Amino acid sequence: VASFQGVAVRSLSTSSPHDHPEHGRLVYKGNLAKTVLGVKFFSYSTSIFNLFMMPYIMLKSGIGVESLLVQAAFYGLIGIFTFVTPVTLHLLTKGYVIRLYYKDEVDTYTAITYNAILAEKATVFQQKDVKIPDITKMFTTFYAKTKSMLVNPMLFPNPQDYNHLMGYDKSSFFKFEDLKEVKEADERK
Repeated sequence: VASFQGVAVRSLSTSSPHDHPEHGRLVYKGNLAKTVLGVKFFSYSTSIFNLFMMPYIMLKSGIGVESLLVQAAFYGLIGIFTFVTPVTLHLLTKGYVIRLYYKDEVDTYTAITYNAILAEKATVFQQKDVKIPDITKMFTTFYAKTKSMLVNPMLFPNPQDYNHLMGYDKSSFFKFEDLKEVKEADERK
């Protein structure tokens, strides 16, 4: 049996570490991915803890013999923290893009988000599927087909990748370079 102790192993791959063979080139990485995962995990774990502890608390506190109004208030309060908080957190963070890949050959994007069971979910779409909301929404930067996505434009290492994603590179929006040229022409006059 051959031993590989002390031998350095090199990768013969020609792709950059930010490439993914299936999804393409990494163009965006969300800086809140670990935070979102941690908060959702904490919320889920406390909800599970509440579900297991509720029978014990009811037995030891004697709430079963109190009035119906006290029981309803107690169960309502426990229910809010047990079920409403994790559902609300999921609804608010389900569109947060952890990573965004772009495949040049087929002009497709793959957005990686977390699903309800904290697993990574891939959503594949093309630039033509991107819709920008008419009214700015709190947790939506764009829609990919019908799914809302949230990205931070400042976290794109290459601004052209964001411009292409949003369709700004082929629309009638003013580009910064165009404004600069107009300003220089006005100064020459």
